[in-house]
Amino acid sequence: MMNFDIPEYLMNYLQDLDNFIESEIMPLQMQDDNNRFFDHRREDARTDWDRNGLPNEQWEELLMKAKQRADAAGHFRFSSPKEYGGKDGSNLEMAIIREHLACRGLGLHNDLQNEHSIVGNNVGLLLMIEYGSAQQKIDWVDDLCESRRYFTFGITETAHGSDATHMGTFATRNADTWTINGEKSWNTGIHRAGHILVIARTSGDAGDAGGLTAFLVPTDTQGFKIEEMLWTFNMPTDHGRVSFTEMKVPHSCILGGEGKALQVVQHFFNENRIRQAASSLGAAQYCINESVNYAMQRAPFGKPLSSNQGIQFPLVELQTQAEMLRALIHKTAWQMDTKGAFSVSDKISMCNFVANRLCCDAADQAMQVHGGLGYSRHAPFEHIYRHHRRYRITEGTEEIQKRRVAGYMFGFMDRKAPKGVSI
Repeated sequence: MMNFDIPEYLMNYLQDLDNFIESEIMPLQMQDDNNRFFDHRREDARTDWDRNGLPNEQWEELLMKAKQRADAAGHFRFSSPKEYGGKDGSNLEMAIIREHLACRGLGLHNDLQNEHSIVGNNVGLLLMIEYGSAQQKIDWVDDLCESRRYFTFGITETAHGSDATHMGTFATRNADTWTINGEKSWNTGIHRAGHILVIARTSGDAGDAGGLTAFLVPTDTQGFKIEEMLWTFNMPTDHGRVSFTEMKVPHSCILGGEGKALQVVQHFFNENRIRQAASSLGAAQYCINESVNYAMQRAPFGKPLSSNQGIQFPLVELQTQAEMLRALIHKTAWQMDTKGAFSVSDKISMCNFVANRLCCDAADQAMQVHGGLGYSRHAPFEHIYRHHRRYRITEGTEEIQKRRVAGYMFGFMDRKAPKGVSI
């Protein structure tokens, strides 16, 4: 039977995290003008305009320092298995923690523009432990645990976005190698990643769920090229478009087995989507809380803003949505832990698209409540909006999430999916 109360041990851990942030992370953020990266008026300090909009190296060094402090304190690997220095953190625990951190507002403790957090969401490690060969684990696990290196994900293509079963990237088997030709877009972190996980069609027809293979490829392989860095609504950019021309890789590069890439990708998406939903909920709650506080203090025309139903009702609507979403996220994360990540894929999609939209709505309403101040860069809300607007598109647009839910509702998942149906 599910208990909706947060267990005492987890409440205590959230307090430990808050204490750690105040004693270790906030001093680092305020040191040596590091706070310029979180001052919304000066956030362009994150961007190296002389290097085509890439993240500033000092900005990325600061993020790494925060991760190292969190790892030394035993927080960063919370979700990893104990044998790798983690705490075996469950999906439910991670959802509660990620919401809690986001609800504190933006800061060095948690900055979702680049998936940074003192409690790491190391999906690469998760996939390596689950799908890596014995040799791949020897080569990768320690480095992934220590954040010494990582790999980016090459899934989306310019002409093939939401439907991962249609690929323009192909891999052809040779005697001792595979030859990969194609291109990928929106490869986050490609400017620093030493490897890219390339999803390519190795057999079958376009639209088939099978026949896709994941290749873990060094970015210095001959035939690999970063074509451009793609600028976005929220800078800096670490999203690259890359190409593969007669790129030869050994069989040992395959992760998860030949033709099994879709399972690897869906595992990554399910784990990431529920945590992202929790983070978006936390950011939405932050916007709601700040709006309520401001409305109680601001007193135009001789009375508090909070006395006006035109202020109250929109925030009531948002708070109601947040409460209902929180219950669904907790239930879904708990079911992932008890029944497996693939058992509630439809619920994960529900949580994801609703949470990401709620965050944008809450940030927009916070701007409205705060008036000119809310629209300015002296308040965080326009920044939060730009921060989170991407999640209504990335890792499956909200339309694709709805389509996925519809697939379960109307029985597409109980039989061979028609061509073009997202699975």
